[in-house]
Amino acid sequence: MSQPFDLAGRRILVTGAAAGIGRATCQRVASMGAHVLAVDRDEAGLAALLGQLPGTGHASRMMDLRELEEIPAAMIACAEEGGRLAGVVHAAGISSVAPTRLLAPRHYRDVLAINTEAALALVRGFQNRKVCEESGGSVVLIASVMALVGSVGGTAYSMSKAALMGLARSAALEYAPRGIRINCVAPGFVKTQMYEKVAASWDAVQREQIERAHPLGLGDPDDVANSVAFLLADASRWITGSTLVCDGGYTAS
Repeated sequence: MSQPFDLAGRRILVTGAAAGIGRATCQRVASMGAHVLAVDRDEAGLAALLGQLPGTGHASRMMDLRELEEIPAAMIACAEEGGRLAGVVHAAGISSVAPTRLLAPRHYRDVLAINTEAALALVRGFQNRKVCEESGGSVVLIASVMALVGSVGGTAYSMSKAALMGLARSAALEYAPRGIRINCVAPGFVKTQMYEKVAASWDAVQREQIERAHPLGLGDPDDVANSVAFLLADASRWITGSTLVCDGGYTAS
């Protein structure tokens, strides 16, 4: 491998592409030569993203990830239209803050559908020989440090993200013979719109406590995107079924 971080010519599907970590990931992999297939429900956000990506060969697709049964078929259609995929990044996700005693199914079904079940549907779609390149590829699922540590009010979100790690471990073994690697990235608190939405309910003391819990400070979307790009590239070709913690020291403190 003379260029282990090169993604030139590889087609990468990224969910949640219109904002936050998904958007930063699209920008990073495009700068490394990849052709981005940006997926989101935000049509205006997708249009703005495509206008800013370096390189050529990029495309977008509107997709509601709650429509789980449609995801594999949509991925086949995307491959037929623009070429097979070398990678998938599931960055789309929604948060949930509520005490466990209030967590009726109607409160967490969307969280599980988008954060977890859509990830499984994407893996199922990617492994199709019409979708994945013959040589294999890489799937990166955005988990969270909340899958590794507790958080009051975070039961539904933590549950949805912890499941991704189990999914990655088992699916990695299943698809290793095909050259398909499956890993997670577990970010700490990253300065995104989702973070600001959650932080809006905190007082000044709570916000300071969260910030101090990250010895290297809060993360930026680019920090996570760099980790994702590493797991997509050949530099990580001997890594599968793993979780890369990218949290500014949150879980070490």
